[in-house]
Amino acid sequence: MDIPINSGDFHFLQLACVALGLVAGSIIIGVSVSKAAAAVGGVFLGAAGLGLLIFAYPFLKARLNLDHVLPSIGGLRIHPNPGPDHGEGRSNTNGNKEGARSSLSTVSRTLEKLKPGARGTEEG
Repeated sequence: MDIPINSGDFHFLQLACVALGLVAGSIIIGVSVSKAAAAVGGVFLGAAGLGLLIFAYPFLKARLNLDHVLPSIGGLRIHPNPGPDHGEGRSNTNGNKEGARSSLSTVSRTLEKLKPGARGTEEG
């Protein structure tokens, strides 16, 4: 059974729950002797803070225009500097495969040079 409720009553109920959580958490922390009881009070305060954030989110979104800020934050990427074999005129269709093969061949050449008995067999 659904009971219809208007948005004003809903916001009042949200704010009342936040206030109740703040008051209960403060009282629990204030009268607690042990650390465990203070932790329970902290949980109440944390839940009240989250409720306050949920309550204030529509106002903050409208005031700070978060639709323009959040996509730019989400678009941050770290772009490494290209290595010496990634020239400007080079095609990038198989860039990842070619880069992996190039790195693998470089490692293989280095290991061949480090083997005992192999001295400078590769010409520069």
